[in-house]
Amino acid sequence: MRRFLISALAGFALGSSAVAAEQVKVALTQIVAHPALDAVRKGVEDALAQAGYRQGENLKYTYLSAQGNISTATQIARQFAGNQPDVIVAIATPSAQTMLSATQDIPIVFSAVSDPVEAGLVKSLDRPGGNVTGVSDRSPVAGHLKLLREIKPDIRKLGYLYNAAEANSVSTLKLLQTLAAEQGIEIVPSAAARSSEVQMATRALIGKVDMIYVPTDNTIIAVLEGASNAAAESQTPLFTADPSSIGRGPFAAQGISYYDAGVETGRLAVRILNGEKPADIAVVTPPARDVFIDLRAAKAMGVDIPQSVLDRATRIIKE
Repeated sequence: MRRFLISALAGFALGSSAVAAEQVKVALTQIVAHPALDAVRKGVEDALAQAGYRQGENLKYTYLSAQGNISTATQIARQFAGNQPDVIVAIATPSAQTMLSATQDIPIVFSAVSDPVEAGLVKSLDRPGGNVTGVSDRSPVAGHLKLLREIKPDIRKLGYLYNAAEANSVSTLKLLQTLAAEQGIEIVPSAAARSSEVQMATRALIGKVDMIYVPTDNTIIAVLEGASNAAAESQTPLFTADPSSIGRGPFAAQGISYYDAGVETGRLAVRILNGEKPADIAVVTPPARDVFIDLRAAKAMGVDIPQSVLDRATRIIKE
């Protein structure tokens, strides 16, 4: 996939060799800093560079982080709307929603948004219809359940750690509850409204579930080490939908490459700079096939990984 993207970008750069000499303005914001969202931002910046845009030459690039604070995200959105950039890139659902509240005229490209329709960002994935399009990181929830049952066939109760204010996480919870019920698995939610509450929400699941599932929830992912430590203390396996977080405590992860998602996001921004309308650009959903395993965390959490899973794992952190 990565090789394909690099090749595609090379071709794209050649095709856009006549990038306008005049300076364009790109403004980028993300809700909080953590490895997955930082990888998206790096992908966007690389895609702009590959397309021939250079900071200080033909590009004025602005980046601001909301540092996990919705009030700050709202202030950034107002500032960006006032500056009138040519395109705004908003990473994660809260940043995209606050940007859309601030402007219905300036083109917005979102990234790392699981369900952009449910979040109110677009009318449909094929025909967004407004000033917004972007890249979805929708999790392969059915694939996650299949993987978890392969690892632990007797699983009956699955804890779900999330922030109830994140539309992504609520949407994933609804889907997970529907699919799990068909397999006789009960979902036990535990919510944390802010980072300081994550360890407490994790401990609330200990002794009540067979495993803990962490979606691509920015509040939880930002402090995942604390949640993982609390799970490991009680040998409760903790899985995440964010592959970028493998090595930070979860025993396994399955999802998209967030760098590749960032590259796709940057390419959408370039298409808009070249004159296309967001309303006509379909939302992109990259494949989410990669399975990552951390054998050190698996041992600490008392999990035996079947050889069939190890054989198809994309990356294995060994003991």
